[in-house]
Amino acid sequence: MAEAPRIVTRIGEEDFDPGAELAALEALEGGAVASFTGLVRQDGGIEALRLEHYPAMTARQLEAVVAQARVRWALLGITLIHRVGTLAVGARIVFVGVASAHRSAALEACAFLIDWLKVSAPFWKEEQRADGSRSWVEAKAADDERAARWHS
Repeated sequence: MAEAPRIVTRIGEEDFDPGAELAALEALEGGAVASFTGLVRQDGGIEALRLEHYPAMTARQLEAVVAQARVRWALLGITLIHRVGTLAVGARIVFVGVASAHRSAALEACAFLIDWLKVSAPFWKEEQRADGSRSWVEAKAADDERAARWHS
């Protein structure tokens, strides 16, 4: 019987080390590791991004998307990390890492997971600008279209 994949999901204010996360996935000795690290970008005068979530709902949703990825692809490991709180420009927000025996499964699963996080994860984002103004980030049609490819 195949060993269960290594699954790590973390949500919190603390930063993470992408190199350490990749090393843990590489240690699974598969043939491929794919990852994505998202950063707070300086866009339209943004000084910081505040992320909020409802912990119980978020945890359930992350477990559900990990289960979907495990059904779709033969994976050795999945790491999902998402930060909350107020993050300055350049700060790491999210890490998605996937290990598999084959590159196509790793790349596709990584894309699936980040697309899902972008449009379906229950995080609320507020942009904070240097002039003191604030606004909640609205969903983007392009993100919805990208995520829709996984529904077919």
